[in-house]
Amino acid sequence: MTVARLMLTDFRSYASATIAAAPGFVVLTGENGAGKTNILEAVSMLGPGRGLRGAPLSEMARSNGPGGFAVAAELADGVRLGTGTTAAAPDRRQVRINGAAASATALGEWTALLWLTPAMDRLFAEGAEARRRFLDRLVLAIEPGHAHHVSRYEAAMRARNKLLAAEGPPDAAWLDALELQMGQHGGAIAEARARTVVALGFRIAAEAEAPFARAALAIEGWVPGSRPLAEELRLGRARDQAAGRTLAGPHRQDLAVSHAAKQQPAARASTGEQKALLLGIVLAHADLVAEERGQRPLLLMDEVAAHLDPIRRAALLRFRPIMMTTLSAMFGAIPLAVGLGEGSELRRPLGIAIVGGLLVSQLLTLYTTPVVYIHLDRLRL
Repeated sequence: MTVARLMLTDFRSYASATIAAAPGFVVLTGENGAGKTNILEAVSMLGPGRGLRGAPLSEMARSNGPGGFAVAAELADGVRLGTGTTAAAPDRRQVRINGAAASATALGEWTALLWLTPAMDRLFAEGAEARRRFLDRLVLAIEPGHAHHVSRYEAAMRARNKLLAAEGPPDAAWLDALELQMGQHGGAIAEARARTVVALGFRIAAEAEAPFARAALAIEGWVPGSRPLAEELRLGRARDQAAGRTLAGPHRQDLAVSHAAKQQPAARASTGEQKALLLGIVLAHADLVAEERGQRPLLLMDEVAAHLDPIRRAALLRFRPIMMTTLSAMFGAIPLAVGLGEGSELRRPLGIAIVGGLLVSQLLTLYTTPVVYIHLDRLRL
């Protein structure tokens, strides 16, 4: 999945900007305050939700601008996506897909997005809400319809809570309708989350232990029981009315993450280990999305190397370019190594030497460099 062209109008610090991107990695560099994260946020608005900052729409419009903003993109396959607001309705999001009006949840059919930001460094130490949002983004990248169920469930839950908090006896028929809607969408949410956690767990288990720590995933909190959710909500009306909130449903779930090798909750791991666990989850999820949807998701990474030690930082930023360079050179030398025809007996030894030398040098680089670094690190005072 590639964004071939990104166009911004009155978005954050940009009055107008156009970025034409080539396939592969896109690296944004510049001083602090140059607007790098603003570009990442603009890309994140090409999917359902409020983007990687989770900010109100009215805050995304450029300060001292005419009001409203627009983010438009052309994908590599020619699909055109657009979203934004107008000055007359700064809190109402508008979406267009190939020029036709659409809902924000429909964007999930065309894009699969996931991001890592410095604010997510506290993901395992904060409350369950942030982890639920993270889990729902993982699910959404694989099952685009998940956004519809989440938005409908949350809307019904807000209406139910408001009805229970009102003075006087609540309308039982209206509560029945809301609880039926919560049961339908809540069940779909719980099932999709469970499928994603199981599939991602298998994917992580298939990954090598190094360089990123292997995470063990589970869903804690509320779990669907033998009684349908709608019935559970109906029987819990008095309890929920006293509590002032709904106490049963997928909004009471939590994504539990632990360090598999150490059998230690992620919240008790070091800051660097938590970042490594999070990166391992995201990279394994990208592979899972590629398998399920036939294309890799858009990964938006802001200051992603923070808190990583040199080995993990190199594995994240340098391993793939090094492997691509080595493999390209090897494939280029294969015709020499297996060449036929007149004079091939003179060229073949050269090709074999090139291929063999590249293999040996690559193995030495991959295996000896970390060993040397670890021993030097242990000797460091």
